[in-house]
Amino acid sequence: MTITPRPRRLLLLGLFPNAWVETSGDRAQPTLYLTFDDGPHPQYTPPLLELLAEHDAKATFFLVGNQVERHPELAKRIAQAGHLLGNHSYSHPAFESLSLRQQVEEIERTDRLLHAIDGRLHHPFRPPRGVLSPAMLLHILWRRRRIGYWSYDSLDYSRRPAPELIELADRHPPRNGDIVLMHDDSDISLDVLRTMLPQWKRDGFRFRAIRPEGNP
Repeated sequence: MTITPRPRRLLLLGLFPNAWVETSGDRAQPTLYLTFDDGPHPQYTPPLLELLAEHDAKATFFLVGNQVERHPELAKRIAQAGHLLGNHSYSHPAFESLSLRQQVEEIERTDRLLHAIDGRLHHPFRPPRGVLSPAMLLHILWRRRRIGYWSYDSLDYSRRPAPELIELADRHPPRNGDIVLMHDDSDISLDVLRTMLPQWKRDGFRFRAIRPEGNP
């Protein structure tokens, strides 16, 4: 099976308006939107923040609510560094096994935790494992919220070694406006970015957070 950072599912989600399901940023600008799921993590997030600061890179961290409760100072550090906080549910469950009411509570509980940190009432929401049911999509649209998806999958969660993922990124480089899926619950993304951030900068890319959800 061919490994690619642009699987068919991403192409299909790209058919939705970006105001509903955000799969890319500004395609006219040489900008990449780095995103990190599953944190904050006390071992892996701090060195990642240091690396991003070294390259003047801003990113979006889709945080898990119970991790925010365990490490509130680290979540605050992310926001204070100028990165955007996103909502990745409270406990990272299999959303397809939950009722809609339970899914909504996972989102709202995490929004309350993040609001205490950055003052925003709502945050871009990324469903665990990218699983998005029709009922949840309709609920999000009804509430005028936005799903924060991605257009470029680093595959760092696959636990392939960093050199293999770097080679994949070289063969399939990101394009203007790509939202890059990564994770900060292991050292894989850090090892990849130590090589790729300088290379992407040489290619002319800037690194920015995705659009905030509404206003504070």
